[in-house]
Formats: sequence, structure tokens, C-alpha cells
Amino acid sequence: MLSPLIWLPILGALIIAVIPGKLTAQWARNGALTLSGITLLWTLWLFSQFQLDGSGVQFREFLPWLPALGLNYDLGVDGLSLLMIGLNSLITWIAIWSSRPDLERPRLFYGLMLLVSGGLAGAFLAQNLLFFFLLYEIELVPLYLLIAIWGGEKKMYSAVKFLLYTALSGTLILAGFLGTVWLSGAADFTYDTVMGHGLPLVWQYLLLGLLLVGFGIKIPLVPLHTWLPDTYVAASAPVAMMLGGVVAKLGTYGLFRFGLGLFPDAWANLSPYLASWATISVLYGAITAIAQKDIKRMVAYSSVGHMGYVLLGGAAATDLALTGALTQMVAHGIILAILFHLVGVIEAKVGTRELDVLNGLMNPIRGLPMTSALLVLGGMASAGIPGLMGFVTEFLVFQGSYAIYPLQTLLCVVGTGLTAVYFVILLNRTCFGKLDNAIAYFPKVEIWEKIPAFVLAGLILFLGLQPNWLVKWAEPTATAMIATLPPPSPKFIANDVASPGIVTAQALGVIADEIKPPIHFPVKTISLQK
Repeated sequence: MLSPLIWLPILGALIIAVIPGKLTAQWARNGALTLSGITLLWTLWLFSQFQLDGSGVQFREFLPWLPALGLNYDLGVDGLSLLMIGLNSLITWIAIWSSRPDLERPRLFYGLMLLVSGGLAGAFLAQNLLFFFLLYEIELVPLYLLIAIWGGEKKMYSAVKFLLYTALSGTLILAGFLGTVWLSGAADFTYDTVMGHGLPLVWQYLLLGLLLVGFGIKIPLVPLHTWLPDTYVAASAPVAMMLGGVVAKLGTYGLFRFGLGLFPDAWANLSPYLASWATISVLYGAITAIAQKDIKRMVAYSSVGHMGYVLLGGAAATDLALTGALTQMVAHGIILAILFHLVGVIEAKVGTRELDVLNGLMNPIRGLPMTSALLVLGGMASAGIPGLMGFVTEFLVFQGSYAIYPLQTLLCVVGTGLTAVYFVILLNRTCFGKLDNAIAYFPKVEIWEKIPAFVLAGLILFLGLQPNWLVKWAEPTATAMIATLPPPSPKFIANDVASPGIVTAQALGVIADEIKPPIHFPVKTISLQK
């Protein structure tokens, strides 16, 4: 049930890239759309078969590969990986659809896109650490070529920078995995086997530190983010959608799956610092985005900030916060995809991305009214306006993390306000105002260019109004992850000081019940218990 999600895109990539004879751009595009569409339908079928009452791994597939090395073909899916598989299949289909029909070297382009999608699917499904690493690295060279060949200005510089950063990320992750297996004495790299071998706290700190930096580069978090603005701006719109919509989520997925999952004690002790790290990323990304003049670079920096919300939810590690973090990964991927697509349409029709030049695109006669309206929707969703997808996921994170880290949570809420500021700047200068008469009429936006935005906008609206359709897949897995963490420290509550332990609102209530009268709790504590 799971293998087709990996091998269908990979085999399709090989067929499109190496099939003998002449293959026109339209045929290559249609073939890639068909293959990605079948993968998307297969993913939807997988959702229908997934058992929501179970938090463990389902649809397990296992084949011995290199037992002497501890490497096996081992696949499985839980709520976290299921959401990521769905996001990968959707964004792949959307990105291929949004590619230009007159694309140069189409066979290579679509083959590389499918290869990236298959590698990502395998990484999200892998239940063997070494197998995960191999699939984690598969997307490195295809993405480098996609940026270097079809990118824009400074494409070679950006592609090499992406290659170097990602290679460093993979090296650190491999070192962390090898150290984990060797120090724990596990028989192989199977996730369940490694998780069952406890390690001294000092080794957990070291190994978790390697994974934090390695996956932090992929996310990316400040100050490991310097490759992102150049890469996202240089990449074409479809490639930027894959980078921001799915590839970046491989970083947060890895942190939760392997960081929190394998080293729960170290994660609990470092969680206050992780929450502060998340806050720095949120504020830095938002403030830097305000200063940008290029709308694509502004959207790129917004990604840095929004990924900080995911880390905040993981650091707080309450039911609500972690559920919000897992769903925020999906929401951010969909919102970022529609923004990059619309920015690509604007650049193709107007010929620029500069805020000082763009103006009046909402003009119903000579502008791009539908594109502008969808851009407003995407900006509102990114800013967390109620009724849209971004609000629900961010609210879950803040609601769940405030009891644990109130200061960091409040600062991240300030970050959402700054998000509204830079999107108001973008929308006010781009969509509104008077259109320059010297520009005359812009080329018409074709219906095939609108379909990706319509699909993504529909999901933003639907999942914003019906969030349970998204939350229900993440909640059982989030609860199971929290169960692996050490119990909260009563001393933390008694002294009301920062503690390395993770304290949930439920734990506060249990401890409160154990304390006998005549101690009276303040109103604030009672409200938190409720």
C-alpha cells in the first residue's frame, strides 16, 4: 500500500527522462501530471483506509536489504507521516500543473520533479534511520539541477549554496544516526529498535544537538537560514513551491520523529531553549520581511518566521501545542504554495517583482483582478485571519504553549501581528492604488494558470471552516509522542521558575488535587486547570 507512493514517481521520472524518441513538452507535462495525479489519488485512498483510533504505525512493509549494515526496506505510516505524504502528493501535482507549457528541456524538468517527490515520500514513510537518510539525500542533486538550470538571477550561486548547506545538514544527521545506533548497542537502524535502547543524558544532549543543527538547516531556523532567501528567489515558481511547501517540512518532521522521539529526556530539558529559538526565528523572519522590496523575497522570509511556530509547538509539547505544530506544517505548505504560485504569475505577466514598481493590479479592466484577489486571500491566511486555514493551526499552537512558555508565546503572537504588517504592505502596494497608464494592458491570465490557485484557495477556506478534517489525523500521533516524554516536575510548579521539564495543563490539575487544604490556589491557576 505504501511502496507505490515512492516507486510510481521514481519510475515515472525514469520513463519520462530516458524514453527513446522525441517527446514534446506537452506530452512530457501531461505524463508527469498523470503520474502525480495517480499518486495523489492513491494518497487519498490511503487516508480512507487509515485507522484514526490507532496512534501507532500502520500498513507496515518490510524487506531485508543489507542486514549486515542494519539497513532494511522498512516503511510505515502514522498520523504525522500521513499528513506529510498528503502534502507532498498535493504540492507535487500543483507544482507540475503550474509549470510553463513552453518550458525548456521539459523531459529533464518533469523527471527531476517526480524524482524529488518520490524521494520525499520515501523519507516520510521510512522506519529505518539509515533508509531515511538515503532518501533524505536523494532530493539533493535533483533540486540542485532544478535551481541551476531553470532558476532566475544568481541561479548558480543559489544552487551551490543550497547544495553546500544541505550536504552539511545530511552529514550532521548521518553522524547523529550512527552515534545513536553505536552508543545504544541496537542491532540495526530500525526506528523501534533504536527507540527501545535508552542512552545516558549526556549522550542524548550530544546526539540531539547534531540533529537540531542538521534539521535546523533544512527547516531553516535562524541563524541557519541564510541559504533560503537566495534559493527561494532564484528558483522558478514550481520549484519554490516544492522547496517551501514540502522540502522544508522534512526538517520539522525529522526533529519531531527523531529528535523528540529518540531523545525525549534531552528534548524535555532543552525545550525552554527550543522555545526561545523558535521565538527568535518568528520575530527575525517577520521583521526582515517588512524590509524587503522584492515580493518573492518577502514571502521567502515569511517562511522563516512561520516555521518558528512549528518549533514552538514542539517545544511546549502539550496535546494542543503539538497537534497545532503538526497541522501548522500542512497549513504553511499550502499557504506558501499559493503565494509562490501567484507571485510567479505576477512576474510572468508584469515582468517585475519590485514593490516600488507594482501598483494597481486589482484594476478590473487592465490589471490582474483575480490574481490580486487570490493574493489577498493568501496573505490573510498567512497572517492568521479567523476563518482561514492559518488561524486554526496557529491558535492551537498558542493555546497549547501559553501555559508552558507564556513569554515566548506572547512574543510569537506579536510575530503574527508583524506578519499582518508586511502583508498589508505587499497587498497595498501591489494590488491597490492607481495603475500606471504607461503600462497599458497586462497579458491575460489563462484558466490553466488559475486552477492551482483555485484548488489551494479552496483548501484554505474549507480547512479553515472545518479544521477537524485536518486536526483529526494529527491528534492521536501527537498524544502518543507526548506520552514518551518524562513526567513534569512538581518543583517547577511549586517554585514557579523555569524548569527543564515539560509541564502540561493536565499535570497542573493533577498536582493541584494532590495538595491538601488549607492551601488556596490563585484564580490564575484555577483558570489554567480548567
